[in-house]
Amino acid sequence: MAVQLIMHMPRPKIIIAKLGLDGHDRGAKVIARALAEAGFEVVYTGIRQTPSQVVETAIQEDAKLIGVSILSGSHMELVSELMKIIKERGVDIPVLVGGIIPPEDRDALLKMGVAAVYGPGTPLREIIDIVKKLVGAS
Repeated sequence: MAVQLIMHMPRPKIIIAKLGLDGHDRGAKVIARALAEAGFEVVYTGIRQTPSQVVETAIQEDAKLIGVSILSGSHMELVSELMKIIKERGVDIPVLVGGIIPPEDRDALLKMGVAAVYGPGTPLREIIDIVKKLVGAS
């Protein structure tokens, strides 16, 4: 009788974080759950994270993507700092930004190096699909 070994590939790890002083995290939790149900390993860092804390967590966890949610209006400053730290640390990791982002700020965030920007009402399937694409999961 032959024994069959089943090898499990590690699930890509995703960091979901709330940057800044914003305490509203329902959307971040919805995204975290949807990604977990789609087969990703998700680390939700919680509210009131600094850009430095998020990058350190991503490095420690060997994450394949960082997703940040910002509803406070401080997205330009916080994401700029996040991208600066990522570059300084030499980390090659895509960043998705979600939350209340005015349309006129979207292009500026993309020019900073953000992979994608999503607002309220974005279908979960769209977010899952872009995450799969960015981390090379099928």
